[in-house]
Order: sequence, then C-alpha cells, then structure tokens
Amino acid sequence: MVDFEVVDLPEADYPEAGETAPDFTRPLVNAEYWEDVSLSSLTDQGPVLLVFYPMDGAFPATYMWNEMRDRAWGDRLTVVGCSVSTPYEHKTLIEERAMDYRLFSDPQNGVAREYGVENPLDGMAGVEEARPAVFLLDGDRTVEYAWVASEWPDFPDYDEVQDAIDALV
Repeated sequence: MVDFEVVDLPEADYPEAGETAPDFTRPLVNAEYWEDVSLSSLTDQGPVLLVFYPMDGAFPATYMWNEMRDRAWGDRLTVVGCSVSTPYEHKTLIEERAMDYRLFSDPQNGVAREYGVENPLDGMAGVEEARPAVFLLDGDRTVEYAWVASEWPDFPDYDEVQDAIDALV
C-alpha cells in the first residue's frame, strides 16, 4: 500500500469554460524526437485535450497516462501533456507507457504558472511542478471543459472528461 498524506492545495486561478486558454511554445516530445511547437498550431488543427501532470515517474503521472491511453482519446482529438520533466524523461515515459500522446517539456514550470496550476513542493524552496489539471480546448483555444486538482493527490473524473469530449467532437 502506498503511504502518503492527502494535502489540500491552495485555490487556483485558472482559465475556466468560455475563456481563451493562453498560447505557449515549448518542446513537444514524441517517442522519436522533439521540436518547439505552439499550442495554437495544435488547436488550429482541431480540439485539444491539454493535460498538466506532475513530473514523469511520479505515481500520479503513471496513473493518469495509463487511464488516458486505455480510453484512446487520441483517436478522437489531439491529446498532449505538459510537465516539468525534460524531453529525455518524456521519451522514457512515452516508451514505458506505450503512449501515442506527445508531451510538452516545461522545466521552469512557466506554462503551469501561466495557467494558474503550479504546485510549490513542500520543503523544497523554489521547486514546483504542475498540479494535475485537464483543459479541453476547441479550435479557437476556447476552454470547453476545465478541471484542476484541489488536493494532493487528486485525479480528474475520467467519465466527466469523456462526456465533455463527446459533447465537443
């Protein structure tokens, strides 16, 4: 059994349904390579599910990506992740989880801060990662659905995310 303490997280000020999600450009990693890609270049091609998650290797990342892989949402829309992990760590996660999803590398956590989903780590001055969060965006980067963790650990209601995807695509 995993031994951890559930911790309430401070309120987050994040883009909500009806608002425009901030654009950004970061290295986007797949199993073979990475290149700088903007979020808007992805939404220009259709709806995007943007998933913030803790660093690769943490149990929440593994749990979240296994669930999303098994639900095969990438067959219906673009699914991308974003975390503080490096491109090298992302490549390992993609390979180990057998995922077809791509992951943005944001080592300074600037994108999470811009989205209001940063999570300063207890006992580590100046160290933070993204808290789990899910944003479903339409082709104009309008937020159609948003969920942000309010405690640690916390996970989205995957059936609720599925319903939002079904309503959009």
